[in-house]
This record gives sequence, C-alpha cells and structure tokens, in this order.
Amino acid sequence: MGKTATGRDAAITKEATEATAPLTVALYLARWLSHMQGRVRAVTYEGYEALIRRHALPELGDHVLAELRPLDLQELYGGLHAQGQLSAGTILNLHLVLTQAFGQAVRWQLLTRNPAAGAQAPRPQRPARLIVDEALLEQLLQETAGTVYELPCAFAAATGMRRGEILSLRWSDLIAHRSRLQVVRTLVPTAQGLVFEQPKTPRSRRSIVLPEFLRGYLERQEGRQADRRTQATAPWQETDLIMDRGDGGPVNPDSLSAGWGRLLRKRGLPRVRFHDLRHAHATLLLVQGVHPKIVSERLGHASIGITLDTYSHVLPSLQSQAANAFDALFATSRSASDRPAAAGAPGGLC
Repeated sequence: MGKTATGRDAAITKEATEATAPLTVALYLARWLSHMQGRVRAVTYEGYEALIRRHALPELGDHVLAELRPLDLQELYGGLHAQGQLSAGTILNLHLVLTQAFGQAVRWQLLTRNPAAGAQAPRPQRPARLIVDEALLEQLLQETAGTVYELPCAFAAATGMRRGEILSLRWSDLIAHRSRLQVVRTLVPTAQGLVFEQPKTPRSRRSIVLPEFLRGYLERQEGRQADRRTQATAPWQETDLIMDRGDGGPVNPDSLSAGWGRLLRKRGLPRVRFHDLRHAHATLLLVQGVHPKIVSERLGHASIGITLDTYSHVLPSLQSQAANAFDALFATSRSASDRPAAAGAPGGLC
C-alpha cells in the first residue's frame, strides 16, 4: 500500500511540475508540428520537421518560449550562415517556418509578439536561370527520343506541367479524343513512400488543351507500354499510369530528375533542370504573343501576378511586339510625320 501511494504521489508531482514549468521552445515546436500534421501535405510537414529538428532545436530548443527574442533568431541565422552549414535559401526557408510557428504561438496567446518578425534571414543569391529557347528545346527533344525521358520531356515542354503532375497522369485523364487532359492529382515522394495527393492549390486543379504535337508521343508510349505489359514476367501493376517505371508502377519524381541530369551530362548538353522545361513552355508561349492569363491557367499558377513576376524577363519583348502591332494597324497609311499639316493647325497643345 505504501509503495502504491508513493508511486501515485510521484506521478502527481511530475504532472504538477510539468504544468508549472516554463514552456520551452522545443516543447512548443513539438506541439506546433503535431498541430500542422494533417493540415499540410505530407512532404511539406516532413520539410518543416526536418528544418526544425536539424537547425532550430540544437540552438533554441532549451530556451523558454516566452523569453525568446528576435536577437536569438538573428544569431541562429548568422551562425548557420557563417559556418557554411546551410545555403542562404535554406536559412530563409527555416525563417519562414519559424515565423509561421511563432505566429501561431501569438494566436494561442503563448506569446505577445512574434520574435521571428524582428529577425532577418540572409537574402539568397539565386543563380541566373538558363533560358531554354526553341533551338535548345528541339535539341533536348532529339536527344531524349527513344529513351524513358522522351514523353516526360515532351509533356513538360508542351503543357508546362510540374513533374509530379506529369508522373501521376492516367490514361483516363485524357479526354475529348486526347485533345485535353485533367490535372487532378500529383505524385509526391515522402518518407513513407510515393503518395498521390491533391494538386498544390485550387488553380493547380485544371484542364489543359493539348497540342497536336503530343499525339505521336502518346501513341508511341501506348504501344511500348502494351509491349512491356505483354512481355512482363512479374505481375503488372494496374495503375492506368501513362508514364510508369516498367511494371505499371509509378516513377519516383526524384528519380526522374536525377536520371534527367545524368542523361544531359552523358550527352554533353547544358545543365537544364527538368523543371526548366516548365519555364520554357511559359516563355515560348509569351514570346509567341499568348496572353499571360492563358499561360497562367496552363501553368496552374495561383494568380496571374505570379506568372508576370516569374517571367518578367520576357515582358520587354512583349512591349516591342505591342508597339509593332500598333504600327501594323497603320501600315497602309502614311505616318503622321509624312502627312501635310492642316491649314491653321496649332503648333502646340496650348
């Protein structure tokens, strides 16, 4: 009886201590991560958890949450940057996650102000993007012909779809005699394996009109897939996927990107990321005079503003096209400078 009472008393003492002990950053962030799990995509949650565990907790975990200052975060960012452990871009991502986490602490009335709001992450120096023009794209299409990268390359260039969207496409997603497709899912690599998820944003769930350019690629893929299915010695996975890993199963998006890079190095081609094909689609359409709103819809951007900001380097050429278009309206007329001035016409506006 004495031992039972002693054990019960110890448990009560532990609970009381935990209830009255100051809440540390580590304990709070654990609760916040638990709160976020299920509210964001699995791969997003894994990114949050990894950034916090690897880079925030070692320095900030033992701090009392209520005593955390902007300077504590500033010193964390400065130390990570000075030691060369992380790129400026990764530190910025850490800052954004912590800003979100401590913002929730304010809403939960655990903090009166967000300490991350007073700290500044280093500004990443983004390398200049390699522009995939028409000539380079034609070369990429030629070099990938007959390889497993043929159809993904053609799809990315012709539709501007993200790699996860391309690799999650099913034959049943093609409609209207294969002249249009529906983007209704994306394939995401997670710690638990490959997962089919809803598109990133509501506007990512979209319909894309397919150019006739893709029809031959689809027909060849259909034939090759049928041959592999007939010749398969192992059970075929009934996924209905257009692009599969050889047995009907899904292709890991990371494997696609890695294999794409190896192919380009082997062929001596410029270091074009697979995602750059999405940018190529947008750039080539804009240069051809396609309205930015249509380009934005094909890409699945949340707003046309994102499209205009991302492809601002194309806008100067569009300005020139606009001026040339206006000149074309009066191509059959003499310019104003060649016309004789009307009698009595004023020499100025006032």
